[in-house]
Amino acid sequence: MRELFLGEYIKQERLKQGITQEQLCAGICEPITVSRMENGKQTPSYNRICAFLQRLGLPDERFFALLSKNELEIKTLQDEICADRIRFERTSPEHRPPIQAAGLQKLEQLEKLAEPDDRIVRQYIMSERATFGKPDGPYSPEERLKLLLEALHITAPNLDLEEINLGLYSMEETTLLNKIAVTYAQMGQLKKAIDIYRQLLKYVQKHYCDGMSRYAGKFALIAYNYTNVLFMARRYDDALEVAELGRKVCVEYPHYQFLPGILDLMGGCYFYQGNLEKCKEYYRDAYYLYKVIGNERDRLLLEKAAKERLGLDFPF
Repeated sequence: MRELFLGEYIKQERLKQGITQEQLCAGICEPITVSRMENGKQTPSYNRICAFLQRLGLPDERFFALLSKNELEIKTLQDEICADRIRFERTSPEHRPPIQAAGLQKLEQLEKLAEPDDRIVRQYIMSERATFGKPDGPYSPEERLKLLLEALHITAPNLDLEEINLGLYSMEETTLLNKIAVTYAQMGQLKKAIDIYRQLLKYVQKHYCDGMSRYAGKFALIAYNYTNVLFMARRYDDALEVAELGRKVCVEYPHYQFLPGILDLMGGCYFYQGNLEKCKEYYRDAYYLYKVIGNERDRLLLEKAAKERLGLDFPF
């Protein structure tokens, strides 16, 4: 797809949604960049194009762009860092150091490749560092929150966590909002975390409704974490309602990464509601999904919970 067609496509969708050029590019670049792109006079970077499409709620795989060598290297590094982060999060703490070292080294390489004014890549680097931690250990929740908020404000300087619905967000920005909510929960500020998730889930439901097949994983992640915080707050009815939304998205699209965790939480909610048969049913489904995808850590935790709560050993 030639850039002229892409610019026209973005302009058409932007006007259809009643979004100004200033709103679309806020925190990313100057409005003149959007204007020149829409008129076929300038080719923005790959990351900027993705961010524009995501803020419009459009699947970013609909366009084809010729990446420069530098952009290709950046994208490849980001893919590798993402894989390292997933492995890091799924690994027990004692086995994390070599994964962390590899991730931090790649973030340093990425920082050298990025242009000084590339706010999107800078934001990505800060977000991933908040997860990997420092070379000598993890950030404290307070340090992590400060870093995540600083990263978010690179492209959303005026964002108010009380009014998330007023903004337009890229995938990285929604990821940061999710991480911020998780951190508030870790700090014991469940009310704050719940409020962020309530707004974020509504935003994703509304903004990505036409492209849910592309954003199903993001929706499932938010639904899973939102359910977990509601569970921690002992709001079991609300947790089950949100979990069911996440379960349906996981099954419909299909996107199974977070499905066992959602089912696991649903089982826990039913236990505390006194519905032991439902608890048993959801625990069983979650257990075997954990086993199929090779998530040994959570499978063993569920096995322990089933023994303590139901007095049962798998298989049952």
